Amino acid sequence: MNDQPEQDSPEPPTGHGVIQGYLKSLDASPGVYRMLDAQARVLYVGKARALRARVSSYARPTGHSPRISRMIAATASMMFLTTRTETEALLLEQNLIKQLKPKYNVLLRDDKSFPNILVAKDQAFPQIKKHRGAKKQKGAYFGPFASAGAVNRTLNQLQKAFLLRNCSDPMFESRTRPCLLYQIRRCSAPCVGKISEEGYGLAVRDAELFLSGRSTKVQEDLAAQMQMASDAMEFERAAALRDRIRALTQVQGAQGINPRNVSEADVIALHMDTGQACVQVFFIRAGQNWGNHDYYPRAGTDFSAAEVMEAFLGQFYDTKEPPRQIILSDGIENDDLMADALSQKAGRKVEILVPQRGEKADLVAGALRNARESLARRMSESATQARLLRGLAEAFSLDGPPTRIEVYDNSHIQGAHAVGAMIVAGPDGFIKNAYRKFNIKGVDLTPGDDFGMMKEVLGRRFSRLLKEDPDRNKGLWPDLLLIDGGAGQVSVVAEIMGQHGVQDIPMVGVAKGVDRDAGKEEFHRPGQRAFALRHNDPVLYFVQRLRDEAHRFAIGTHRAKRSKAIGATPLDEVPGVGATRKRALLAHFGSAKAVSRADLKDLKAVDGVSGALADTIYDFFHDKG
Repeated sequence: MNDQPEQDSPEPPTGHGVIQGYLKSLDASPGVYRMLDAQARVLYVGKARALRARVSSYARPTGHSPRISRMIAATASMMFLTTRTETEALLLEQNLIKQLKPKYNVLLRDDKSFPNILVAKDQAFPQIKKHRGAKKQKGAYFGPFASAGAVNRTLNQLQKAFLLRNCSDPMFESRTRPCLLYQIRRCSAPCVGKISEEGYGLAVRDAELFLSGRSTKVQEDLAAQMQMASDAMEFERAAALRDRIRALTQVQGAQGINPRNVSEADVIALHMDTGQACVQVFFIRAGQNWGNHDYYPRAGTDFSAAEVMEAFLGQFYDTKEPPRQIILSDGIENDDLMADALSQKAGRKVEILVPQRGEKADLVAGALRNARESLARRMSESATQARLLRGLAEAFSLDGPPTRIEVYDNSHIQGAHAVGAMIVAGPDGFIKNAYRKFNIKGVDLTPGDDFGMMKEVLGRRFSRLLKEDPDRNKGLWPDLLLIDGGAGQVSVVAEIMGQHGVQDIPMVGVAKGVDRDAGKEEFHRPGQRAFALRHNDPVLYFVQRLRDEAHRFAIGTHRAKRSKAIGATPLDEVPGVGATRKRALLAHFGSAKAVSRADLKDLKAVDGVSGALADTIYDFFHDKG
């Protein structure tokens, strides 16, 4: 009998020797390779024109940068995918980087979609509005715009200039008299016949011409109409046309940069400083500047500008349609390959340019100045944030500055439409793509039971974490929990954490104090006495800001849920009745109640409602028993 203790299984070998072992099974095919550590976590994803030649460069024991040396030393295994062409390898590489987020790749951390302006064409009097997401609705789309603010400013001026409606279809169909927008000359009130379909159509055409870059023609036509109205002594009409011309001029003025010889391009400039990077993107469409957006890809001190720029382009355009020209501040190593990949994606030619002089170079210089200033601000803010996180660690006796803080709050009105909210903050500030909302599902909860709601929210959160990241190696687990509440909430959360076996995460309850005044907050920790911070302590202000952001997010989520519930009707539950048929039924009968009382013959008379659907609707409201 062997009484010796069991030995732990040895760690698998790592390093260039492991990589060397793969060379005999590789050939000169193009493809993508992955380097994995001993726990099978992906360290790096790369593409190669010839896999064997590329991988052999990692098999050498010397001649690497510090970053590559660390990566090779941690590599325990590799995976390979061959492709038909190097272009396919480039597309696959960038897709895998976005999915897997490897430690040693340049990584684009903020990859949101951009809004467009939609001139909807599914009605006789088209609506003009902001649109984000898939372009499924019938109409003309103009964009992308860099932000919702850029769209809203443009829409605001376009309403003044062209008087197009922005109300929803149900509101448009139910109007019996003009709304306030007509009174303040922001809409021509087609809902009540204040303008003919032909006249409205001309305004829509002018708006589309302007958004297509033919603003000069629109303004010339309006100026000619204004002169004719003035000559005919129609001074009120002339004044209205003058106001429309001014509104268009204001749109152009707000855009700042309106290039003469660049009609469709993204201007992309990169600035790097001490291992940090900022990429500034300006959207030029229809010869107009439709805003700019800054990005802060994860890089490092030994990445070159060409590497960061190429990685950014591949990941940025993975889910976005590239324009006809991409104008860069820094060249990339595989510019022909990237242009070919983006051309395939767009189904047309895409040019990549690095201008040295002229208007395009001036555009790059402006974008580069923005990138430099944005990075300086961010680095200053990051230094402040780092000091606050160190202060937070000291105040709450943490092992070190937290890298992921989760803050929880609930919102409801007497228990109705209850939601829980979680916001996340870290060294770079608020991490908004990590925010989560929780619709309270507990049917046995007493309305307004804050303890029960917090128990449900945290229970669901920890159950999900244990399922998605049981080994805590994906960066999803918090270093600190902040709970809106005092000793009672802290006790409830501690109970839930105990049930899930996660008592090692620090947790603090933030209570308003006896007078419920900001600045008199008390902090509660499990099994310890409550304490407070100095009234002017920067850490106190930091915690207040975190709590206020959680409260703002919770309130917004609650209001959205309440609005949706208020707008709901029994028609939402009828099989086969979508948004279009719902609008048709409400327009025909006036209310959901009237639909429920309608007989079969009247239901069949509604435009778009077939005989079979009429039977379904009638049965839904009359066969409840």
